[in-house]
Amino acid sequence: MAQITSPEARRNIAVIGQSGIGKTPLCEYLLNITGNSTRIGKTVDGSSHFDFEPEEVKRNSTLKTSVYDFSHQNISYSIIDTPGSSTFVVDTAYAVRAADVALLVIGAISGVKVQGKKAWKSATKEGIARAMFVSELDHENACYENALEAVKSGLGVNVAPLQYPIGSEHTFQGVVDLMTMRAYVKEGGKWFVTSDIPAEVKDDVDKARTALIESISETDEKLLEKYLEGGDISADELLAALKSGFAAGAIIPLFIGSPDTGLGIDALLDAMRTLFPSPLGRKPYQIKAKDGTLSDIAIGAEQKLVAQVFKTFADPFTGQISMVRVISGTINSDETVLNPRTETVERVGKLQIQQGKEHKPIAAAGPGSIVSIMKLKDTKTGDTLCAQDAPRQVASITIAAGCMSFAIEPKSRGDEEKISSAIEKIMAEDPSISMHREIATSETLVTCMGQQHIDITVERIKRKFNVEVVLHPPKVPYRETIKGQAEAQGKHKKQSGGRGQYGDCWLRIKPLKTGENFAFHNEIFGGAVPKNYVPAIEKGVMEAMGNGYLAGFPMVKVDCAVYDGSYHEVDSSDMAFKIAASKGFKIAVSKASPILLEPTMAVEVTVPDDVTGDIIGDINVRRGRILGMEPDGAMQVIKAEVPLAEMLTYAADLGAMTSDRGSFTMDMRGYEEVPAQVALKVIADNASRKKAEEEE
Repeated sequence: MAQITSPEARRNIAVIGQSGIGKTPLCEYLLNITGNSTRIGKTVDGSSHFDFEPEEVKRNSTLKTSVYDFSHQNISYSIIDTPGSSTFVVDTAYAVRAADVALLVIGAISGVKVQGKKAWKSATKEGIARAMFVSELDHENACYENALEAVKSGLGVNVAPLQYPIGSEHTFQGVVDLMTMRAYVKEGGKWFVTSDIPAEVKDDVDKARTALIESISETDEKLLEKYLEGGDISADELLAALKSGFAAGAIIPLFIGSPDTGLGIDALLDAMRTLFPSPLGRKPYQIKAKDGTLSDIAIGAEQKLVAQVFKTFADPFTGQISMVRVISGTINSDETVLNPRTETVERVGKLQIQQGKEHKPIAAAGPGSIVSIMKLKDTKTGDTLCAQDAPRQVASITIAAGCMSFAIEPKSRGDEEKISSAIEKIMAEDPSISMHREIATSETLVTCMGQQHIDITVERIKRKFNVEVVLHPPKVPYRETIKGQAEAQGKHKKQSGGRGQYGDCWLRIKPLKTGENFAFHNEIFGGAVPKNYVPAIEKGVMEAMGNGYLAGFPMVKVDCAVYDGSYHEVDSSDMAFKIAASKGFKIAVSKASPILLEPTMAVEVTVPDDVTGDIIGDINVRRGRILGMEPDGAMQVIKAEVPLAEMLTYAADLGAMTSDRGSFTMDMRGYEEVPAQVALKVIADNASRKKAEEEE
């Protein structure tokens, strides 16, 4: 169990991009050509080294981050294959956090899609080196020049192509490395490198080489001056400037090939070894000390341990597996470390490197390493592990709130606790999932990033924890209030032999204008009702507010005063006055123009320009109010306020309207009055539901 390689000899690469664009096949080819696999694994038949969970095989798609660590020509690689659906954008963001380079895979035909843009944005925000790989060049209608233009327009960046294609579509047969001016060509079913550049592309290659030299020179003042003066730039000077500009984000190299056939993967691997920055070239991480002060920490800058968990796997048999990026110091098997978030000490236990679903034990891991730890007890994705005598936290990633909620309940009675336990473990694995109890509707709600996300979550709960659940749309947490002022008497009198019950009070209610939901005043003078019964009157009013007059929803924004009443020396009691107050309050509400309130959401919808009109029209149909629009590259961000009742199915509807090119976020804004016609339907539906529940 040797210690992991030094930072200089490591490459941590997150492969990002849209689903179906060839990310996983590219990763599989890297394993094959480096001798780490004897066949090209495929997701669809379950042989993939990266997509091995049943849900992935079923959908033939990457649904979670996977890591494969291997060595080749004295370099250790951690290849991080990321999901391509915006449903799992949090997984991708944490994978990018753990990497030193983000390689965006895009299609020569399909261009840069929504998830590709989101993943690219995460890499840009993280400040790591970024590169691109254009796939599909062997597909029909593929065009290299069009692909370059799509990159520039889709992401608004200038790239530096390091390769030029030999042939196109079905004649695509190789690539020319513009740095070495070597051709990678396929002949006889095998890949090999030849120094000869085909004559038919020689002129175009020379032009592309000149453009590349110009791009590299522009990142270095001395080199640019030398270039403008017509001086010769050596290969070593060019490579040094390219490596420096790449690591700093000043140059975005672009590679080409076909993950379907493996064409161009050899050239990409050579670039990973000679060009891609090691962990030492990564932008420093930001950490927070115990006193709250922020500072930067570079990879390997000190001896004290700082590491961050970027992925968690919940397994019912082996327990929790935590994927960790070591930032500084060394982590050892069988040592104890501190989790500063929980302020608990964790025992590391077994330390290992991941190779897909397999793993290899190691004794220790140094700065820049990516390792996994078994069975950490109080640690979840995003947490920091550090030396006990130097508590510090790595800055966390902001997680967008989920956009689709479902009420969840067990298929079999008695499984409520099993559901809660299973979801908590799934939440540790996927921080974009949340669960809470909605008091107003007595439902347990699970919130995810979309329909696919919730479907996969349910499948995982069943497979991993043997719990079957039932989902249904959540009830809208309506509220009730009053618009007018009213007075009413509440009287409770009962005589049935022995001591009777007597309580009598007069209440005045009106809308509450302050920020509170309820205010109560005692305005009784002269002892009409003894003071010791006033708390019971207030309690009776509060209990009545919990079950509103119109449809049984909780009442809010009510100002109530008790100003008169009567009592009996023997028969009065707290219970009698509580019942009397409840009766009086309900009568007063019936006279005070009661109304139904509904939650409204602040919504931001990001969509392509060509569907903006359709989306605005749809928001209007949903009783929404458009507040404005802001451009975001080739997209438009529409800001609106929309009732929650109209947004319950919006994630699926937006996907259908935009061909999955749109996304949205929403946050609670407040409550507003429900229009009369809508209110009548809500009240009727609620009455029908209650009747059905009573008949069960």
